[in-house]
Amino acid sequence: MSGQPMPCSPKEIGALFLFEKLEPEQLGRLCAAGRVELFQPGPVYTEGDPATCFYVMVEGTVVLSRQVGGDDVEVTRTSQAGVYAGAMQAYLGDRVRQAYNNTMRVTEPTRFFVLPADTFADIMREWFPMAVHLLEGLFFGSKNTQAAIGQRERLLALGSLSAGLTHELNNPAAAAVRATSTLRERVAKMRHKLAIIAGGPFSREQLAGLIEIQERTAERVAKASSLSPLEASDREDALTDWLEDRGIDRGWELAPTFVQAGLDVDWLEQVAAAVDEEILPNAVGWLNYTIETELLMNEIEDSTTRISNLVDAAKQYSQLDRAPYREVDVHELLDSTLLMLSGKIGQDIQVVKEYDRTVPPVPAYPAELNQVWTNLIDNAVCAMKDGSRGDGHGTLTVRTALDHEQLLVEFRDTGSGIAPEIKDRIFDPFFTTKPVGQGTGLGLDISWRIVVNKHHGTMRVESEPGDTRFQVLLPLTAEAPEESETAVEAV
Repeated sequence: MSGQPMPCSPKEIGALFLFEKLEPEQLGRLCAAGRVELFQPGPVYTEGDPATCFYVMVEGTVVLSRQVGGDDVEVTRTSQAGVYAGAMQAYLGDRVRQAYNNTMRVTEPTRFFVLPADTFADIMREWFPMAVHLLEGLFFGSKNTQAAIGQRERLLALGSLSAGLTHELNNPAAAAVRATSTLRERVAKMRHKLAIIAGGPFSREQLAGLIEIQERTAERVAKASSLSPLEASDREDALTDWLEDRGIDRGWELAPTFVQAGLDVDWLEQVAAAVDEEILPNAVGWLNYTIETELLMNEIEDSTTRISNLVDAAKQYSQLDRAPYREVDVHELLDSTLLMLSGKIGQDIQVVKEYDRTVPPVPAYPAELNQVWTNLIDNAVCAMKDGSRGDGHGTLTVRTALDHEQLLVEFRDTGSGIAPEIKDRIFDPFFTTKPVGQGTGLGLDISWRIVVNKHHGTMRVESEPGDTRFQVLLPLTAEAPEESETAVEAV
């Protein structure tokens, strides 16, 4: 937006604190290269537009605001002459994207000294070469330092996730190895029992009946349902008595396996009715091996399925095979992150999911949202494990809902809470309450940048002892980013 051209007085602009040390010749050049414009109440420039001018207020009132979650949030309001805004980083040239990082409007007729961005950059390099080098070093050095420490933060999180994933993979892998070894032993015993049965005085019909019972028993194992401890104990006692009454050795060892397979006395009565009395012990032994092999194969299947699910969760978490920006179901991201962090969460912390499955997918950078979830869950777990309660127990509640046309993701923990005196600092870079060496102080800063700067969302926190809630609000719609923007680092 352009204002009404006004005369430029070197004396007037020389009285502004930004230019008060300049020589008369320099002030004359500024007036020749720039211009004074009068703006009526309303916008001067808009956040995100190309930064084409550097503005210094001569007189009036200016308001600066930022876009946060679709809302204009006022950050500065002043009537002090000499305040400046606009293309303040023009001296960096095309090494950074030159765009206005806020929206500026005036609330009364206001005069600005306006300098084109290219001219401002040239004057800076010509008049203040040392200052420009220092500013460049400060800008890029700070950016590189923050990126390096941010990378360390991600590596620390990756190390924690890797340890948890290794632990989670080790359990089902070890179970599958044990089950496979035991299965080999049981199959060998089954072959031995088969040789005994085949060498015995059994008719073709008896063998066929035995095989039929074996098939029906395998089907029974597949449909077995869990019993309460008391029900299982009562059924074991009944089966043990039944087996001992018929002279079958080691009935007390067989009974638990039969109960796990869903067999009961009625089933064994059907077996006894289907075979002759003299082959009943061998039939029962044969069925025991059948049941054991079925149970072991179920265990192997469960273990390998668990491994496959963990690998899928790792792929979902990392988003290695997905587009960097797309519409996502936030619940898939939350579930994969919780699974990846399950080792760190442990058994003493209960995880409660309060998902509103009706919320629509949202446009987002899913891998970076997973980083936000990781940081917030990690902080919640630490608050419950290392808080004043000290018992390591607690409840982590993850909730999703619609909140005024935005998607709300809330992480609630029952830890010791955030002290009021530090609540306003928790999103500051390098601020941490963790012991030295256990935190960089960038977790929440990175999360803020990802949510607010990259997704145009909002982060807020509410805390009291026993109830701390970090809330992330994401817009339901957004314009697809330009290709150049998708490569911008979140930190």
